[in-house]
Amino acid sequence: MDVSAGMHSNQQNVKANWKGSDEMDHNLYDIPREKLLDASRIPLLVANSAGEIHYEYAIQMIAEIVKNNAADRKTVFILPCGPVEQYPIFARLVNRYRINLKDTWIINMDEYVENGEWKDDKFSFRRVMNAVLYDRIEPELNVPEKQRIFPDPHCPEEIGSLIETLGGVDMAMGGIALNGHIAFNEPQPDLSVEAFAQLPTRVVNLSTETRVKDAILSRGGAIDSVPGQAVTVGMKELLGARKVRFSMLLDMQRAVIRQACLGEVSAACPISLMQNHPDALLMITSNVMEKPF
Repeated sequence: MDVSAGMHSNQQNVKANWKGSDEMDHNLYDIPREKLLDASRIPLLVANSAGEIHYEYAIQMIAEIVKNNAADRKTVFILPCGPVEQYPIFARLVNRYRINLKDTWIINMDEYVENGEWKDDKFSFRRVMNAVLYDRIEPELNVPEKQRIFPDPHCPEEIGSLIETLGGVDMAMGGIALNGHIAFNEPQPDLSVEAFAQLPTRVVNLSTETRVKDAILSRGGAIDSVPGQAVTVGMKELLGARKVRFSMLLDMQRAVIRQACLGEVSAACPISLMQNHPDALLMITSNVMEKPF
């Protein structure tokens, strides 16, 4: 992975590289990959394959835990159930190098909700996290069960209270949807950026785009099997993390990356708010850099 070519560490310099805001608004999808890399308002790390990105996720998690363990500090993550391919890599490294997770807290971003309750079937994010992460880590090293947190639809406000008690979130990580949502914070173009950024953990209605995408990727197109609601960690908690790390790996994300990195910061594209974060990184595969059409 050529990090030096794909990662920009000085966000102010990155912003200065793109001057033509009016042209951008009208020709967003025509921006070539070279200009996207140079002009992105979010620092980018570009890799040749999804596997490299999954490894990068795992390594960044390991590095944060090792650093905090050495300083006798807790590590607090907000993590996704998608992508999940990084978790077996992470678990293997934890087991191999005997990394103690007893002071690690993992807050999952979200969970499906049906009739006001957590959805509990084979697509449950809680079941998936057990299968791809917790069940793979040796018991003496594993995250204690009380520190494996999912937002509860009956008391979503407890996530914000817990984060405050723990002293904040070290790193929030996740994927990005076609409409730019992060976690299940769907676009709300009627809100100001300031109001959108303050949305807390809550139960939300899922957009048609989100349900269609989930049906295509995991359910053979069975849209009616995807619940219409979820409980999600809010933009407030995500943007409040000291580091934010998100990824795009698919050809279908060639449009949203241009909206995220070169469009205006707007509640119509939630990931665009990363432009204002002091320690943000967008990890992408090379194919995503190409023009949408």
